[in-house]
Amino acid sequence: MRRGKGKIHRIVVRSELDERYASAFEGMRMETKDGQTILSGEVKDQSHLYGILNRLNGLGLELLSVRALSEGAHPSAEGVESQSHDPGP
Repeated sequence: MRRGKGKIHRIVVRSELDERYASAFEGMRMETKDGQTILSGEVKDQSHLYGILNRLNGLGLELLSVRALSEGAHPSAEGVESQSHDPGP
């Protein structure tokens, strides 16, 4: 996954989305497991993050977590040190 000026984020929602939703989150890696969907990839800025969160909300999905991964972390790494972000209203 190429990296630019944005930070790598890991976004987890309740529900397993199938591949037909991948185009709604272009540029993000999508994986499903244990009743959840994990989106990971570069988020360019705050407005890009809110756009992703708005799409998830529009699909009626419950947001479980949003994390900015530490520098050098692999986007799908479990248990990496991160900063939690409150997605706001």
